[in-house]
Amino acid sequence: MYEILKKTILNPTVARMEIAAPLVAKKAEPGQFIILRVDEGGERIPLTVADFDREKGTVTIIYQIVGATTMALNQLEEGDCLHDFVGPLGTPSHTEGLKKVAVIGGGVGCAIAFPVAKKLHEQGTEVHSIVGFRNKDLVILEEEFSAVSDKMVMMTDDGSYGTKGLVTNALKELLDAGEQYDEVIAIGPLIMMKFVAKLTKEYGVKTIVSMNPIMIDGTGMCGGCRLSVGGQVKFACVDGPDFDGHEVDFDEAMERATMYKEFERHQYDEACNLFQKEVR
Repeated sequence: MYEILKKTILNPTVARMEIAAPLVAKKAEPGQFIILRVDEGGERIPLTVADFDREKGTVTIIYQIVGATTMALNQLEEGDCLHDFVGPLGTPSHTEGLKKVAVIGGGVGCAIAFPVAKKLHEQGTEVHSIVGFRNKDLVILEEEFSAVSDKMVMMTDDGSYGTKGLVTNALKELLDAGEQYDEVIAIGPLIMMKFVAKLTKEYGVKTIVSMNPIMIDGTGMCGGCRLSVGGQVKFACVDGPDFDGHEVDFDEAMERATMYKEFERHQYDEACNLFQKEVR
């Protein structure tokens, strides 16, 4: 059993948990993920390693309440335990040898982008972070990104905080101003990563994206997380989750991502009704 040592609400739909998992913490690296189950009969869900502390033996996860399982997870409090917490899985993000990098995070994808920015900063890389949210109320990890960034740009779609606009607007301004990056790392909604990759391709800048499609077993056996990358089939759980953004077929990925939306909504509504009955 994996005890929840700390729980923090980051915004109305996003929370952070620090989990006691010494064996996972011992091997975890930025870019990797874990698969957890809330209870014995629960669904397996993948969550990216948002941070880790090898000395304390803890792993931090950040999740958005979007379905029945994340709702059940959010019912747990400090002192409660998760039934399963398996990992680290996936291939760690490549950071060695990079001198100057733009790290772009969109929405809850910032939870995945942050540990990468942190590692880059720790190894001496110049880090320019661009983080984007729909509005001020959804902003997360602002202080954390500021602490590991040589330059940080905050964007909101509605202009309620930072600069109004999209992350691609900020990136284009930096590139047009003469900033030269060894690599751009973009993590967030598929549509955001698609247009970041489209922009950087015009400028000839290598771009890495983190793909987090539907996953079931996390070992590549089920094939649920398959993607088309450079005309070849790849599996995000073992070949990724990081891929060359200029080679990913984003249109196919976005189409597949909508396959279970109706089912997820149904499960979410059922979970809401169940929790409401329990409260009564």
